[in-house]
Amino acid sequence: MKMDRVGFCFLDRPSVAKQIELVQKVENLGYDSAWVTETRLARDAFSVLGGFAAVTNRIKLCTGIVNTWTRGPALMAMTLATLDEMAPGRVICGLGAYWDPLAWKQGIERRKPLSQMREYLEAVRRLLNLETVTIEGEFVHLRDISLDLGHGAPREPRPAKLYIGPTGPVMTELSGEIADGAILNGLLSVPYTRKLVESLKVGATRAGRSFENYDRPQLINVSMADDPKEALEHTRYLIAKYLGQQPHIGKASGLDPELLERINKTMGGWPARPGGVEDAAKLVSDDIVNSMAIAGNASHIKDRTQEWMDAGISYPVILPLSENYDEIAEQLAPGKW
Repeated sequence: MKMDRVGFCFLDRPSVAKQIELVQKVENLGYDSAWVTETRLARDAFSVLGGFAAVTNRIKLCTGIVNTWTRGPALMAMTLATLDEMAPGRVICGLGAYWDPLAWKQGIERRKPLSQMREYLEAVRRLLNLETVTIEGEFVHLRDISLDLGHGAPREPRPAKLYIGPTGPVMTELSGEIADGAILNGLLSVPYTRKLVESLKVGATRAGRSFENYDRPQLINVSMADDPKEALEHTRYLIAKYLGQQPHIGKASGLDPELLERINKTMGGWPARPGGVEDAAKLVSDDIVNSMAIAGNASHIKDRTQEWMDAGISYPVILPLSENYDEIAEQLAPGKW
């Protein structure tokens, strides 16, 4: 198996200083893209990506993902234009519809996510094109504004790409219809991924777009160790956390709703009670872990990644769950497949 394109993703780990060290390594190893998540309330993605821009020259810098509710479209466009000034032509912004209860706890009422995403993406794209924008939508309200850009910056459209990070089939169709690409969520089974790829095709066809060149990478969660049991336990903990706090992930992969409810109650919701994640992890079987992520040595990870490739994704974005980040980066670099 030959893998020409591979991405590398940072979740809420390791430290920012280590991430900046690692992004230089993955660029030198030939990785296509570096992705930074904005999971829970752990870290802001753009601050980290600004650090990445200062120490890299080629690798694409991507959010995987940021939500469309806590940053207005004008601020988002200004942020992306600034990052593009630091890393010209290398910026990809993965946008997501957020999740509850995290949004609710901040006073955000998430509703009609498809309509909100459509309005938001259009507004950000037009601002990046340096249009003067007036929109009086249901969610987006802009009145005769355009980006100023920084002093001395050439007044040219900013080429940041706008991807959507969908989980459900309808949002995935919208991604195929209006976004520059899709960053498919992690912790999704191979059969469900295959369905999402078909949904992307539906959206692209509806918009009269060519699907062949439509970019559709996917986050692939991996835990690497020579001892399969050790790798499995690293993975089980994080999967339990996500199933308990973001049950739409488990629902998407067809898990029993009653099991998801038990995991949530055992964990204690978000934030989890002390010891809650450990207790909830006992409810997550090996089969569930192996359907949503990959745990094992480098050879096993490569073999299993091919299953998601065969489901129709463009390339894998490796998201380490175990803490041997350097080893993962080296063993799964594009030239090692």
